[in-house]
Amino acid sequence: MVMTSAKPMRWLDPATQRWGLPDAFVGWLLVQVIGQVVAIGVLIATGHASDATDDLPLEVVALLQVGLAFAFFIVPFVITNRKGNGLVTDLGFQVRWGDLWRGGIIGALLQWPILVILYWPILELMGKSSSDLAEPARALGDRADGLSGAVLLILIVGVMAPIFEELFFRGLMQRAFLKRRFPPWAAIGVTALVFGASHGQWLQLPALVLAGAVFGWLAYRSGRLGPAIAAHVTFNMVTVLALLLG
Repeated sequence: MVMTSAKPMRWLDPATQRWGLPDAFVGWLLVQVIGQVVAIGVLIATGHASDATDDLPLEVVALLQVGLAFAFFIVPFVITNRKGNGLVTDLGFQVRWGDLWRGGIIGALLQWPILVILYWPILELMGKSSSDLAEPARALGDRADGLSGAVLLILIVGVMAPIFEELFFRGLMQRAFLKRRFPPWAAIGVTALVFGASHGQWLQLPALVLAGAVFGWLAYRSGRLGPAIAAHVTFNMVTVLALLLG
């Protein structure tokens, strides 16, 4: 994978795009605040304010994720509309039919065999197993009872999270680094680290960072978020289907 800073950024228009790296990091903080405020409101409204996270019904988890997705969407939307030309022009928020199969194949290969190979020595060194690695996803999947639970799990993990995470991380944050003339490998790498750390799952961090780097490369190479979204959706859906069919 060869990446240089010589590739022209056709989406960049300094005359009309006044957003940048400070907006991305303030935006990240705002996403956390909005997500927490919505979460508190949902938990109080549903009567689950005192429940542990692992004890929440899947329907409540879905509402929490909708709040977080709203934050991931509204922050870039406001920034690019107030300081730029909108989500499509500034962040490449568009998908073409060819993106679906190209990104989809890469997302599937990333889950298997790439992550299997990556984690074999990591798990051995840490004295962990693949069950430990899959525990967060399994804890969520165990709450997907019946058809409605399966549909909710697919929508939450397989569709909603990938779309809005890509809009924020590969759209706003990665492009903010590129606007600051970071080399592409650095912009992709730092964004992937922030993306991985934001999930708060430390055993899964290498997988999340690697996945974020692959999604970032797809977004940079194409100039659009379509291939990254397709790869992210497929990457997540492999896990979702394994949980539902396992």
